[in-house]
Amino acid sequence: MTATIPGYLYGEADRSPVTLEELADLRASVLLGPEDEQALRLAGDVLEDQVEDVLDVWYGFVGANPHLLAVFATADGKPDGHYLDRVRARFGQWILDTCRRPYDQAWLDYQHEIGLRHTTAKKNGTDQADAAPYVPLRHVIALIYPITATIRPFLERKGHSPEQVEAMFQAWFKAVVLQVALWSRAYADVREW
Repeated sequence: MTATIPGYLYGEADRSPVTLEELADLRASVLLGPEDEQALRLAGDVLEDQVEDVLDVWYGFVGANPHLLAVFATADGKPDGHYLDRVRARFGQWILDTCRRPYDQAWLDYQHEIGLRHTTAKKNGTDQADAAPYVPLRHVIALIYPITATIRPFLERKGHSPEQVEAMFQAWFKAVVLQVALWSRAYADVREW
């Protein structure tokens, strides 16, 4: 899947200014440990054939909220379908990367790339889009909730025990918070990040 996703540069992104030590500190702050990594791998197996369904839910949410859809719209206020499609493909891969990739230097580098693609530094450039110049950080942070809350029904669909579903859900929640914290680096004053 990854070879055919335009703009997906995992393993090719510039080095993140965030250090592996800072990543370890953030992981500790969100309580993301080895048992969560195991639960995320299981979640990846559970979600793999449901990615498009998850994206349908998320895109439905964005489409139902004009203030969110606006970041994909051109100056005339019309959503750029080509841009939405290209982002969707990477968003689907992000689900699997969240669950399956080791949280190492390559992963850290790509998290910074994702953060930059939400800011004026790189928004629109990857897809040659003519949309809003950035995604407001407040919305990136606020989207932690729907991106987390809506994943549970998908984790429940494969017959795992309630304890396994809860472990996958909590690990997903931690991983999403961790990534948003890392993406915020692209928005933040270096000293205060």
